Amino acid sequence: MANGKPFNYSPFRISWIPIAESSAPVKIVISVPKRSFKKAVDRNRLKRQIREAYRKEKQNTYTVLGEKKILLILIYTAKTKLEFKEIEQKLKEAFKRLNNTLISDFK
Repeated sequence: MANGKPFNYSPFRISWIPIAESSAPVKIVISVPKRSFKKAVDRNRLKRQIREAYRKEKQNTYTVLGEKKILLILIYTAKTKLEFKEIEQKLKEAFKRLNNTLISDFK
């Protein structure tokens, strides 16, 4: 099985790894670095916003994967807080690129 190569799609760095055992098609890790956002309140808010944007977009990835399972790692790399609409739009575009990568890697 192929290993996913990480790619940057501002404000995210996205990486994925195929996994064998999992109850869900995608396990997700969301990281907001303490170096960029010193206050836990800011980091937690960004993680909640990213999780919500992912929740809205995950179905497309599930259909691309089929029976395969992956660990998806999302790292927020921007130095400023973005509005939810911007995060949602950027994540949607990043997932289009991820889905194209998954389609080509899993053939």
